[in-house]
Amino acid sequence: MSRTMNIIAAIMLLLAAACTPDDEPVTPATAPVGNITLTIGDRTFAATMEQNSTAEAFFKMLPMTLEMKDLHGNEKYHYLSQPLPTNRTGVGTIHAGDIMLYQDDCVVVFYETFSTSYSYSPIGRIADTEGLKEALGSGSVSIAFAAE
Repeated sequence: MSRTMNIIAAIMLLLAAACTPDDEPVTPATAPVGNITLTIGDRTFAATMEQNSTAEAFFKMLPMTLEMKDLHGNEKYHYLSQPLPTNRTGVGTIHAGDIMLYQDDCVVVFYETFSTSYSYSPIGRIADTEGLKEALGSGSVSIAFAAE
């Protein structure tokens, strides 16, 4: 009986493959996510978004302005009112300009490079971080995120 089931399963797979034309595009797991800008005071920074469900959900929330608090002199963070999907990974090294999600609801913008054992879901990365640390300052700051 199991051999018959294996043959039926193989035939069904072949039929399913035959019904899909080769030239038809495959739908990605997540919709393509565009680039964004972060505006801090009179400075604007361009960021490239990751292509994952976390970045897609964040992108759909734009535009938005977040009041972000300072932590450890190397990051700004804000807890969102709703959780986002996660793609957590042990990044090992945080780079200045990384935009990450901690847990499922904490957006973090890093302005220093350092090693970490924490796991984050990548959202995006600021391409040119020159002047980022100075723009963010040492206390809380308002950051406007917008689709480019």
